[in-house]
Amino acid sequence: MTHRTEARTTPQDPAEAAALRRDRFGSLPERIRPQDTVETRPATVPDPARDAYNPDEWLIRYCG
Repeated sequence: MTHRTEARTTPQDPAEAAALRRDRFGSLPERIRPQDTVETRPATVPDPARDAYNPDEWLIRYCG
């Protein structure tokens, strides 16, 4: 719930109220392309040591 400290005033004249609405809601905001709403980055920094896998390394480590 919000607490307002200022008194709200509404225009009594319907033409004035319509003009205020037109000023505020008379045009749509600028369109945003879907391509501009998505950012792609790798989740982690690539580790070069991780890609240097030796399939025979377990033989050397456990049987050697």
